[in-house]
Amino acid sequence: MSFRFHKMHGLGNDFVVIDARDQSVAIDSARARAIADRREGIGCDQLILIEPSDVADARMRIWNSDGSEVEACGNASRAVALLLGRQSTLETLGGTLQLAVEGTLATVDMGSPRFGWDDIPLGYAMDTASMPVGWEDLSDPAAVNVGNPHVIFFVPDCDAVELDRLGPQIEHDPLFPDRVNVNVATIEDQDRIRLRVWERGAGLTRACGTGACATAVAAIKAGRVHSPVTVALPGGELLIDWRPGGSISMSGPATHVYVGEADGL
Repeated sequence: MSFRFHKMHGLGNDFVVIDARDQSVAIDSARARAIADRREGIGCDQLILIEPSDVADARMRIWNSDGSEVEACGNASRAVALLLGRQSTLETLGGTLQLAVEGTLATVDMGSPRFGWDDIPLGYAMDTASMPVGWEDLSDPAAVNVGNPHVIFFVPDCDAVELDRLGPQIEHDPLFPDRVNVNVATIEDQDRIRLRVWERGAGLTRACGTGACATAVAAIKAGRVHSPVTVALPGGELLIDWRPGGSISMSGPATHVYVGEADGL
């Protein structure tokens, strides 16, 4: 069955977005993998399905390129904000988000972060501000759930970390029953963080909005930076604003590349 799609990206984190509010499109794990395949499909980091919602202006479902459905994607939320084109609400598995858009700049209220070990979740109880665990030179991470689970390692030079090798080891460690997104971050100033992310189910991507949020929250909570803070990823920069006890605001660009139609997928 053919379907119409939008190819979009947020700082190079790219999506196939299917607007199924008026006509349903059936997606399962196998079809998501086929669409995301960069050789035989359309190609993307995540497949996004926009559906009607009973509690918000629209519902967003997210599949990673490996076919796993996940709770949240900050960059995709900005892309959907751009498509909706107005202040709106968006239902996700990770909670309901508030969206605002001005030109190609979108701001998303990502909700409040969670820090309990069972909120991440972890396999057993421990302090999530500085977890007493490590993988080679990466140790004592913080853990934050911002709609999906993240661990954050603060390191002298995030570019020197072999994240393509260590990322999958940490993602699939039994400590994380739902797997985990892996962030390596370097504090460059009181208002600037440099970040690389291994995304659960997608691998290394040029940008990760929820990773930027989780990293900023962990750094602000530990007194390493002040809010708002700029998070610089390989694909570009996001501005994250958070005060303890409040919700996270993420601002950054989204880009609409083209509209297409596909069949045979």
